[in-house]
Amino acid sequence: MRLYHSSTVSVVKPDIVHSRDYLDFGKGFYLTSIHEQAVRYAQRFIRRQREAWLNAYEFEFDPSKWGIVEFDSYDKDWLSFVANCRAGKDISDFDLVIGGIANDKVIQTLDRYFEGELSENEALGLLKYERPNIQYCIRSQKMLDDCLKHIESIQL
Repeated sequence: MRLYHSSTVSVVKPDIVHSRDYLDFGKGFYLTSIHEQAVRYAQRFIRRQREAWLNAYEFEFDPSKWGIVEFDSYDKDWLSFVANCRAGKDISDFDLVIGGIANDKVIQTLDRYFEGELSENEALGLLKYERPNIQYCIRSQKMLDDCLKHIESIQL
């Protein structure tokens, strides 16, 4: 399957080391299978007067050899996982996490959820992203090295 990663640089050899903490699915290398989503994300770099690169990869893996969790919808399990990752409380050891992206107001919404101002259903309603989207977060360097092959990097 072809996956895309937007960045300010060409990323030929991805690694976990350069990932930020406290993201939706924790520390890892984030990709999407939706080309348009990756291009939209890269536009934020251009708006900030920075270079924007669209990196393309081939991703092949045997699901029986890796720890994988997939969230098919914005449900309680997804909310709990994202909330734990964003709060730095994720203790899972998945190699790959697949699911929807929370919108730009995720931090504010999660803070309100943590404080008890919002119920689970209210928080889920606010976190739904209007456009179809998906993110793949590869969280182990071994999976990156074994399963993700760089195809090309195109400067936008």
